[in-house]
Amino acid sequence: MILPYKGFGNEKEVFLVGRVLRDRGIGFSAFEDSRFRNFRKMYKRFMTWEIPNVTIKATLDGQEWLATTDDEGYFEFEIKNHSFPKIDNSWQEVKLELLDEVIPNQGIVQATARVFVPTKLVEYGVISDIDDTIVPTGATRVWEMLKTTFFGNAHSRIPFEGVSAFYQALEKGTDGKENNPMFYVSSSPWNLYDFLLELMDIHQIPKGPLMLRDLGLSREQFIAGSHFDHKLTQVEKIFRLVSGIPFILIGDSGQHDAEIYLQVIKKHPGRVKVIYIRDVAENKRNMITQIATQIRELGVELMLVTDTISAAKDALNRGWIRQEDVLEIIKEKKDHAES
Repeated sequence: MILPYKGFGNEKEVFLVGRVLRDRGIGFSAFEDSRFRNFRKMYKRFMTWEIPNVTIKATLDGQEWLATTDDEGYFEFEIKNHSFPKIDNSWQEVKLELLDEVIPNQGIVQATARVFVPTKLVEYGVISDIDDTIVPTGATRVWEMLKTTFFGNAHSRIPFEGVSAFYQALEKGTDGKENNPMFYVSSSPWNLYDFLLELMDIHQIPKGPLMLRDLGLSREQFIAGSHFDHKLTQVEKIFRLVSGIPFILIGDSGQHDAEIYLQVIKKHPGRVKVIYIRDVAENKRNMITQIATQIRELGVELMLVTDTISAAKDALNRGWIRQEDVLEIIKEKKDHAES
């Protein structure tokens, strides 16, 4: 199977990554799935059978590009001088096809990759962490995180109250047209890509490219470097390919999001509107406060928030989202509390 990851870019260049793997038939999860069934599916995600050194063809509006998979089965396209149809739609499609025969009589192996190219209606972009920012994972407590990852599924993993409605509000901005690009940068491995897509779909979190990490040895190094370096590199890649617009950055206090975003602001002045950090680690509040002071001196506010509504009200006061969408966030939180 070809597993394409959502790509992104601009009118001149598009970045698209994917992987060629043996299809292990993982499929979608169900609310009633047992812990054993969840574990078996997650085991399959990590025990992958990669297909190295095969050629993938990308086709877009009659143009073709070729890429070869590496030792871990990954392929990467940097599509330049493309010709996306000139329509008012941020999401475009690229056709992918495996050109090599891996097994006898395999038939045609194809997939469709979705690529985000912002329209002129964009007000700002959003870059968000996932673990302990969108959904509780216990990322700072290894054993708890492993139990949550391997024995739960996309139905049982519940996002923080109001996150879905807040991210929908940010995507819509002030014109209500869902044109603002959403990016998700996480230290989770690419093995969880389909799981995270299903989680976001079930819980109605706006779609967008996911920038995850490689567990393999061949692309960079084991687990593709540090959490800090990975996130900083991916944010800078987004800034380069989606230029000319400011970004809202969202993270949590459990790991190093505040420190990473401080470096982003230093290296890219004028690109960040505000930073929202979810307060999930009481022992790091003093450190976050110190970082917030440094960021404020650079002309940007870091807001340490205890819940989603606090961030939403701040965004409303700054004129970035609509009043009716904030009311929907409050309603979502109330419904969650009553359920």
